[in-house]
Amino acid sequence: MQTMITKKLILLSTTLLLTTAIWAQGGKASPADSAIGKINKATITIRYSSPSVKGRKIWGELVPFDKVWRAGANSATTFETDKDITIEGQKLAAGKYSLYALVGEKEWTIIINSQTGQWGITRAGETTEDPAKDVLRIKVKPVKSDSMNERLLYVITRKGFSLKWENLELPVSIK
Repeated sequence: MQTMITKKLILLSTTLLLTTAIWAQGGKASPADSAIGKINKATITIRYSSPSVKGRKIWGELVPFDKVWRAGANSATTFETDKDITIEGQKLAAGKYSLYALVGEKEWTIIINSQTGQWGITRAGETTEDPAKDVLRIKVKPVKSDSMNERLLYVITRKGFSLKWENLELPVSIK
């Protein structure tokens, strides 16, 4: 009897130790990530959670067409600039914003919203984007990416930023 209890305690301890080690190594399904870069003199920071494709159809299914998406996973994606900038020809004041996307098959609308700090979706599965707090709505066209991206990725370059996920890239110009 004593031996059986000892074996069970060892098994339980080992399981807890392995689980803790996996979590400590970033075992989250959609880990937090960020993209930081300079465009002209402005420092741009995009903070998001990065989901994986995991064999799923992303565009039109996991991320439905014609419905606002939080542009990442978990909490709403944030977009921050320390200087005034122009995104696709529209002026944006320095500040911190939420970034959403209205995903279409041939054209997307990037939404810059003044509310920050909210979880990305409600209990009903809708995004937390409040249209009354939208600062900008920008039309952009997705393109086929050069390579498959298993994880959602934001990249900042001298010309702007791109969202890359699965076989799609969404370039957004900033000046």
